[in-house]
Amino acid sequence: MDTINSYGIKSNPMFSRILPRFHAECFAADTCSYTDIFLAGRECTIFGKKRQFFFAVAKMSGLSKTERAGCTNILKLMSKDNLLSLTDTVTNKMIVVENTAEASETILLFTKTAEELLKRKKVHRDLIFKYLVGEGVVMPSNSEKHQLVKRTLELWSSGKADESLPGQSNETRPRPTTEVRAEVDFDPLVLGQQFCQWFFQLLNSHNPSLGQPPQDWGPQHFWPDVKLRLIAKAGSEQMEDFLGAELVSLRLLALIKEEHLVLNPNLQPHGLRALASPHGLVLVAVAGTIHRDKACLGIFEQIFGLIRSPLENNIWKIKFINLKIRGKEALGGTDMVAPALSYNSTELQLLCS
Repeated sequence: MDTINSYGIKSNPMFSRILPRFHAECFAADTCSYTDIFLAGRECTIFGKKRQFFFAVAKMSGLSKTERAGCTNILKLMSKDNLLSLTDTVTNKMIVVENTAEASETILLFTKTAEELLKRKKVHRDLIFKYLVGEGVVMPSNSEKHQLVKRTLELWSSGKADESLPGQSNETRPRPTTEVRAEVDFDPLVLGQQFCQWFFQLLNSHNPSLGQPPQDWGPQHFWPDVKLRLIAKAGSEQMEDFLGAELVSLRLLALIKEEHLVLNPNLQPHGLRALASPHGLVLVAVAGTIHRDKACLGIFEQIFGLIRSPLENNIWKIKFINLKIRGKEALGGTDMVAPALSYNSTELQLLCS
């Protein structure tokens, strides 16, 4: 650990530049760790006199690698003004930073626990919600901040969170799984849950407002003759049909990247169903909510037809998609917190035949 001794400050380059005017002197002990000095307070007694020491601000962070990466990604979602304001709060205005990168680093250095940072007023509920969506974690759209904080801490402690930091290259960033493989004896419902977590995390990562690194979206996840039927109902009903992996891939991408939508699936029992036919087709039906920034715009129901590809290591690829979108105006009192599927088992069985 870096130390402060009677001759000066041994620090990292950022703090050497931020604190050029502070010099360590008159310490009873020759060396002290940053942690020891910070915990001593902003005032100490040196040779019988009370003296203020503002150089003892470089406290080491107690965050794990996963927590640090997650907190960094959440801080990246904050506005510059809020980030600088949070820096002032955690440092008691004892450090002046010059840019957002220094602000984030300073906040992390002064953060004792991840929970402490997540509970800060400047770390708004919507930022945590966006982060969880980007990680593929499903939460009700009306979740309160304390619920989102608890779920985020659980995610980090589980070791399943993406530990990549903003600015990592594609070569060095750990890549999420970009495919769902077929098992010999698989449960269609388990497959459906895994597929939906993968699919919506992958697609939502292309929403610029989430601030997440875009994942590997493209026609490679579809069969060449895939079909998409998109039905949108607000005031009136509109229907579009698309054929082919390239067109289907681009149309779905446009919903997220161009229209800035976030599709939040409901993976609870009333929001997800899966069926398997004797011929190898697996049907996955899921309901969910549609968001743009802070607004919940409506709900969706999406049915996927999946067939595994024996020539590509048995990965499941999408054969068809039926996507139905309904805006608030067309809902007529339907629950938007955790929407349920309107398709019954008979209708789904017909699609499987």
